[in-house]
Amino acid sequence: MRTLITGGVKSGKSAYALLCAERFDQPRYFLATAEAFDDEMKIKIARHQEERQGKFITIEEPLAIHAAVRENIILDCIPLWLNNMLYYGREADIEAELERFLQRLPRNIVIVTNEIGLGFIPADALSRRYGELLGRINIRLASACDDVILMVSGLPVQVKSLKRASGHGTES
Repeated sequence: MRTLITGGVKSGKSAYALLCAERFDQPRYFLATAEAFDDEMKIKIARHQEERQGKFITIEEPLAIHAAVRENIILDCIPLWLNNMLYYGREADIEAELERFLQRLPRNIVIVTNEIGLGFIPADALSRRYGELLGRINIRLASACDDVILMVSGLPVQVKSLKRASGHGTES
């Protein structure tokens, strides 16, 4: 099952992704896109590593997500991957990298992203560009996934379900 989990900051996305991945066969993988640019991020990464210790094989890849993806994997997270692509001057490569990733999209994957388009319009051009790019990426990912979950205050809200859309799993 291909699942996209979206929501606001600190809405419970990563914790829910770990729950969703419990259905995967072993070995289970965790593709981490974050880089520790400061002490706060180092602490956050260490906390997340502790949460999944012994349950997942961690792959750290900030840019080439297509090369690191495999079956039974959580990809956490798309916004940091996009940030990395912009930070390293790879904006021109975003579309191609996303396409390569989608071509290799495994059957069992949970992808974590952020829903940032619910607020105000940012004042600066880079922030507006980031929001525009992430919105387009999220649309492509949601289209490619079987399930889309919106996390709201720690609660999962089903936005898309392939089972429901195809009529499977419903009573007659």
